Amino acid sequence: MKQGASSRGSPSSRRSKGVRLLGMGTVTLACVASVGRAAPATGGPPGEPALALAALDRRIADLDGEEQSDKEELARLAPQVSNSHARVLARGAAFYKMTRGGLLPVGGGFGALVTHAMHVERSRRLLAANVEEEMRLHARGALLARELERVARDRVALATQRTSMDAARLAMEDERRRQSAFDKAFETSTGAEYVAVYGGSGIAQDSTLAGFAGARGRLLFPVAGRAEVRPAHREGTDGPGLEIHASVGTVVRAAFAGRVAFSDRYGPYGRIVILDHGDHFYTVSGDLDEVDVKIGQDIGAGERLGTVGDDGQGPMLYFEVRHGSQTISPGPWLGL
Repeated sequence: MKQGASSRGSPSSRRSKGVRLLGMGTVTLACVASVGRAAPATGGPPGEPALALAALDRRIADLDGEEQSDKEELARLAPQVSNSHARVLARGAAFYKMTRGGLLPVGGGFGALVTHAMHVERSRRLLAANVEEEMRLHARGALLARELERVARDRVALATQRTSMDAARLAMEDERRRQSAFDKAFETSTGAEYVAVYGGSGIAQDSTLAGFAGARGRLLFPVAGRAEVRPAHREGTDGPGLEIHASVGTVVRAAFAGRVAFSDRYGPYGRIVILDHGDHFYTVSGDLDEVDVKIGQDIGAGERLGTVGDDGQGPMLYFEVRHGSQTISPGPWLGL
C-alpha cells in the first residue's frame, strides 16, 4: 500500500449536496409566486413551505370551483341552444311561406298588401332575433369550452408544481432530520474504552490500554491497498480531514473498534458512517458508495463499513477524527 500526503494547493472543499437540496426547495417553492401567492424566502422558517403549499391548494380549489361552475352552466346551456335552434327553424319556415310569390295578397288590394308587408317585416325581425340568440348561445358555449380547457391545463400545471413543492419540502425536512442526527452523533458517547481487534469481529476491553486515546499513531488505515492521501476539509468544518484516493468499490474498514453513531447521507460528506470509539472520540468516513452498517451496531477494528465511492470529484474516502464536535488532524492518529 502506498500512502502519502500531498502538499500541493490549499485544503479542498466541495459543494454541499445538502445545500443543493435546500436550494432546490427554495427555487421550487418560489414558483408559487406565479399563481399570485406569497413565496417562501430562502432560509425562512419551516412553516413557510407549508403556507405556500396551502396557498397553492387554495388556488387549485378555486380552479375546481371554476370548472364545476362552467360545467353546470354548459349543462344548462344545452337545452337553451336546442330550443333556440327549433325557434329559428320555425321562424324561418314561416318567413319563407310569407314571402313566397304565389301567396302574396295581390287580389286584396293595396291595404291587404300593406298589411302583409307589415307581417313579413315582423316575421323577419323575429327570425333575426332568434338567429342572433342562437349565435350568442353558441358563442357562450364555445367560450365555456375554452375556459374548461384552460382550467384543465392550469390544474395540470399547478398539480405538477405542487408535487415539486411537496418534494422540495420533504427534501428540506429530510435534510433537517439528517442535520439533527449528525449533530447529535457527536453529543453523546458510549463511555466505553474500545481496543482494536485486527482481523477479528468482536470488541474487547483492555484496562492496560487507554482506549482510542492510547491508539494515537497506531490506528488501522481505513483503506487496504494502494492509496493517495491528501489533506482536505468539508464545508461546515474548520478542522482538517484526509481525502484517501482509491478505486471505486475498495473496501472501507473501521480504523478502531466502536459503535455506529450515524449511518446515512449527509450534505457535503455524501454517504457517511460515524463511529463512536468512547470517551467522545469519533472517526468519520464519508463519500462512501455502499454503506454496510447500521446505527447502534458494534464494529471491531478492521471490519467493513462500506466501499469507496465517487461523487464526481474522483473516487475517494473522506476521513476525519473528532473529539466531541471538534475536528482534529487525523494524520498523526494514522501514523502519517
